[in-house]
Amino acid sequence: MSKKPQYDPEEIRFPDQKIETSYLVHEMEQSYIEYAMSVIVGRALPDVRDGLKPVHRRILYAMYEDNLTADKPFKKSATCVGDVLGRYHPHGDASVYDALVRLAQDFSMRYPLVDGHGNFGSIDGDPPAAYRYTEARMSRISDEMLRDIEKDTVDWDPNFDESRKEPRVLPSRFPNLLVNGSSGIAVGMATNIPPHNLREVVDAAICVLDNPEAELSDLMEHVKGPDFPTKGIIMGRSGIRAAYATGRGRVCIRARTEFEEFGQNRTRIIVTEIPYQVNKRQLIKNMADQVEDKRLEGISNIQDESDRNGMRVVIELKRDANPQVVLNRLFAQTQLQTTFAINMLALVQNQSQPKILSLRHILDEYISFQEEIIVRRTRFDLKKAQERAHLLEGLLIAEENIDAVIQTIRESYDDARERLCARFGLDEVQAQAILDMQLKRLQGLEKEKLENEYRELEARIAYFNELLASEEKIRGVLKEELTAIRDKYGDERVTEIQDVEDEIDIEDLIEEEECVFTLTAGGYIKRTAASSYKAQRRGGKGITAMATKEEDYVDTVFTASTHDFILFFTNKGRVHRKKGYQIPEAGRTAKGTNLVNILPIESDEKVTAMIHLRDFPEDRYLVMVTRSGTVKRIQLSSIHTARKAGIRCITLEEGDELICVRETDGNQAILIATHDGMTICFHEDDVRCMGRDACGVRGIKLREGDWVVGAARAKRDHQVLMITEHGYGKRTEMDEYIRADGPQKRGGFGLKGYNVTEKTGSVVGVKVVSDADDILVINDAGVIIRMAAAGISTYSRAAQGVKIMNLEEGVKVISFARTDHEEDEEEPADAQAAGEE
Repeated sequence: MSKKPQYDPEEIRFPDQKIETSYLVHEMEQSYIEYAMSVIVGRALPDVRDGLKPVHRRILYAMYEDNLTADKPFKKSATCVGDVLGRYHPHGDASVYDALVRLAQDFSMRYPLVDGHGNFGSIDGDPPAAYRYTEARMSRISDEMLRDIEKDTVDWDPNFDESRKEPRVLPSRFPNLLVNGSSGIAVGMATNIPPHNLREVVDAAICVLDNPEAELSDLMEHVKGPDFPTKGIIMGRSGIRAAYATGRGRVCIRARTEFEEFGQNRTRIIVTEIPYQVNKRQLIKNMADQVEDKRLEGISNIQDESDRNGMRVVIELKRDANPQVVLNRLFAQTQLQTTFAINMLALVQNQSQPKILSLRHILDEYISFQEEIIVRRTRFDLKKAQERAHLLEGLLIAEENIDAVIQTIRESYDDARERLCARFGLDEVQAQAILDMQLKRLQGLEKEKLENEYRELEARIAYFNELLASEEKIRGVLKEELTAIRDKYGDERVTEIQDVEDEIDIEDLIEEEECVFTLTAGGYIKRTAASSYKAQRRGGKGITAMATKEEDYVDTVFTASTHDFILFFTNKGRVHRKKGYQIPEAGRTAKGTNLVNILPIESDEKVTAMIHLRDFPEDRYLVMVTRSGTVKRIQLSSIHTARKAGIRCITLEEGDELICVRETDGNQAILIATHDGMTICFHEDDVRCMGRDACGVRGIKLREGDWVVGAARAKRDHQVLMITEHGYGKRTEMDEYIRADGPQKRGGFGLKGYNVTEKTGSVVGVKVVSDADDILVINDAGVIIRMAAAGISTYSRAAQGVKIMNLEEGVKVISFARTDHEEDEEEPADAQAAGEE
């Protein structure tokens, strides 16, 4: 029988309420995205700066607040768990205690951040005792995680009820993300970063500080590979190198074993170290089950003889068993050999974006953060020193005029502070300090102490100002502090790395092939095998090169090998470097990947020039041309860098852009073409070799409304190919540009290279080609056509050319590229007539 409600139904009616209709799909999408970001940022992924997830950060900070440092007595774990829950982490107590336990386990953490007292679990999978039985405090090394946090070195956020503040990140004076690693599963992504040796990681960070151009090979001279707390043996280096280069890789870990003779000509296998994150008890049980099921043969007995002195698992073999064969089967069929899948995913940009990071990227992020820590700490110390010096100035004035000060105070009723300010030119802070001064300060010794302290403060203030003004000194301080931490906490590597015969490096796994690299104006890039584009005859409509958004169009296309270096030059004069295979591969009609996911470029920055090369020899050069006709030449080796943020290669005038870069050998002639069809050809020696930060010199003088559209290396026995936006083009013999008496000089208006009319449209680019080349022409609708250069007619400089590409109304040619010739395949007549797939 239902009971009468205990409330008046009128009380829960809202006659003025407004009900908004919302689509279920939209609400579900929005809610799920918010949930996913909450898990990614607030729970599952570590910050690249301190290597901690929020729960670990809150545990350490709560212990720091309670003064549970390494030099203080242990306190019940229940106290710490309760403090974390009540102050910062409104979740279950089990999750907090589990995180606390892991921070204390020496078989989980390479350098434990919590010093545990009691049963905190074991490598056999034994659970820890309840938190009412165990005790904990911060370890010695975790003091370095929070050092200087009271000096305004990090940002703070309100806790869940806004009753107190919690640090967004800890100062982390050592690279904890690499040193202790991390693992976590978020929504749609996961991270798995192995632990490393502190000494090696700090040495690598110092290597980057000493040499900002350091490459992966330089870093791997210091960081040999992961260093697991359970020791073991890493088999091979290719997986390590792949992980450090790309952020993803797989390493094979083996148990450490040895053969031991016993009994009458019998052998047993002794296991003293097992792979990371392997449960020893489950490992032994699995081996025993396989022996019982006859899947493992030659084993007579397995027993665990481990004690407090170390691990010892004994596998006794039958008399007729081959020890090496049995061991190989154990490696193949049990967890005596495992694979650790490295996925170095962490939060960057102040915890706003999850990103897969290379070793160099992690070190760069950490060094940048530590430089910020030093700057903020120095500003804090400077402010405190200035405040103290200001107060001492007032006290010294009082000491110099002590009789007058005493007289002024005695003559005052309740306005002594105001009278002191008026008579001696003090401010309120100084006057109050004088009023609070003890009588013993009148001694001569006290005056001398004040003067000495004031001189020391002046020296400190001068040092702080010098430090803040010099980035080099800041890096020097960081290097000294990292070195001190390395010397204090560093130890020897415990995980051995063994070379494997015929090991395959990551580059060996990628087939070298010629690819077409396509970039859209919207910043989407992809690589596609050049064989995807079959050669057609002049006048065809082409095939679709990529699917673009309505407001986007293909801007640049070039060909290169997957093993070549691709140099990306931006319109702001910076250069970035990637390997060809690091550009994601996509189908012919796919949109590609946005450049912001590949290169660290700004929102208003775009790639305007790209070249490919195999290495960086000293005798090669780069000639750069800008939109306003400026030209610059630098040594190719001067931009040989793996710096994450790229480097500046040219300083641009306001409103100018870098549009073209060409590689030369120092003896080339450079041809520049403009939008209105003017060209100039000069020897590159006319442009002296400059430093990376130079502005360059004038290459061509432009008339009003004209601008440079491209440049190329002029070669005899080749032709100059120019194509216009309405699909017209022509080849012109190079002799018309490089005359018998040599090329022109730079800086003039040049010669007419194309007869631009309303029918042809303006010039979109220039290439130097031969009969052995093919041409890829692209329009702003995303359609590409491939044709033999020999199929394009040769005309004089002043001619209008012939139709190269049939265009639909409103469509324009925007770019073209030269590639190796491909034989024209026979196609059905209807396919040729359609001209597209």
